[in-house]
Amino acid sequence: MSERIIEFKNVSKQFPGVLANDNISLHVNKGEIYAIVGENGAGKSTLMKTMYGLHAPTSGEVYVKGEPIKRFSPSTSIKKGIGMVHQHFMLVPSFTIAENIVLGSEPRSKKIFSDKKKAVDIVRELSETYGLEVDPNAKIRDVSVGIQQRVEILKTLYKGADILILDEPTAVLTPQETEELFKVIRRLVNELNKTVIIITHKLNEVLAISDRVAVMRQGKLVDVVNTCDVTERILAELMVGREVLLEEIDRPEMSGEEFISVEDLTLKNNRGFEALKGVSFKIKSGEILGIAGIEGNGQSELVEAMAGMRKIEAGKLYIKKVDATGFSTKKIRELGVAHIPEDRLVTGLSKISSITDNVLMGNQFKEEFSKNRIHLRRDNIRNYAKKLVEKFDVRTASEDVKVGSLSGGNMQKVVIAREFSFDTEILLISQPTRGVDIGAIEFIHDQIMKKRNEGCAILLVSAELDEIFRLSDRIITLYEGEVTGEFKNGEIGKNEIGYYMTGNRKEQG
Repeated sequence: MSERIIEFKNVSKQFPGVLANDNISLHVNKGEIYAIVGENGAGKSTLMKTMYGLHAPTSGEVYVKGEPIKRFSPSTSIKKGIGMVHQHFMLVPSFTIAENIVLGSEPRSKKIFSDKKKAVDIVRELSETYGLEVDPNAKIRDVSVGIQQRVEILKTLYKGADILILDEPTAVLTPQETEELFKVIRRLVNELNKTVIIITHKLNEVLAISDRVAVMRQGKLVDVVNTCDVTERILAELMVGREVLLEEIDRPEMSGEEFISVEDLTLKNNRGFEALKGVSFKIKSGEILGIAGIEGNGQSELVEAMAGMRKIEAGKLYIKKVDATGFSTKKIRELGVAHIPEDRLVTGLSKISSITDNVLMGNQFKEEFSKNRIHLRRDNIRNYAKKLVEKFDVRTASEDVKVGSLSGGNMQKVVIAREFSFDTEILLISQPTRGVDIGAIEFIHDQIMKKRNEGCAILLVSAELDEIFRLSDRIITLYEGEVTGEFKNGEIGKNEIGYYMTGNRKEQG
């Protein structure tokens, strides 16, 4: 009989106005990969944060290795061998990768001074052992989101956890990085007898990696099933409570005018190296141009430059025939450009502000919302926020709730609600469904296609190839800041496109 390493008995967690966990009872066996799935706001992360000690349950009991947890705190959980990699990173941007990984448990020289050289050596060894390549001396602020995710995983492994909770661990990873992560997870479980709990929205990954799956919906445990006994369709229906299937999208032919022209664009990244090298493309009204590439090949810098957030070193950017090269973010906005950023927490939202204040941002000077651009019309603003919360299905007790208290997927819906509600003809969209469940993906894709069919010109950057292929009219592949191929949707398959994403070029002519 398998040893129960984790057990929840009738656990409930009540927040003001929200019952996040409702009488949950489940167990995790030692040495298994256990997946927890559910829609955004289903209570998955809350349950695991309780196990990690970030919350105390309102009622019920939690057992680790047969012993009840009496004092809920991360320090208690770490001592019991529990480590958690959070969906939203907890890293110090100005510190190096090595400094972040050993933070709080730094190696010492002469028992007094922090030994930075030893820390670097430790991180190099960890990196090699687990197959998660990082540069120990690079600063967090200068590396890609994918590398930051690796750092979070290495940080947990460094603390010696034998129970790892991974909250949306592949949300920021490319397919190649995901497969490498899965190799690491299998090695941890099969060779080192660790236990891994994965919270995820990606049902294909659940089927590929887990032994058992717990399905949650609206704070309740719906079912626990053996992975080998279910399909993606069955899990989706258990999660959402209805049939969900991302079918082929109907895309009417659009022949609009040229809204975006990028000519020989050259950009630098945060470390001063060339991120983009002479990239050119055009996007017409009613067209979605998808950018496919392994993360860190210039996509992020491209979107930031087009949104007015990054200096253009050389080349030209035209928006509706206007030379917008070097324009500020405000001026880009005034040309009718909306922007869904890659990192919703850094550049998309204010965590400490309410949903109402977040959806108002950028609209605050409109006559509808302010009198003489000075006095805010609070009733109009609140009604506007209520309409957007309802229209975009933001799961919240109130529009006055702070955005930082929402689940990752509901935060994303707030960003999309605000940007899609602007009177805009151009959309710059980066990672629109990162960390979002299948029901919300269906909704977000429908909203993107609606904008496309209304005549918007859309630039789409996504690490999800399925998303690129499902939504794009044309696809460009980027490698090390250069275009390696351009294709109409249907001209190339997902396997073949990887050839161009790794540096090979499509022959012209």
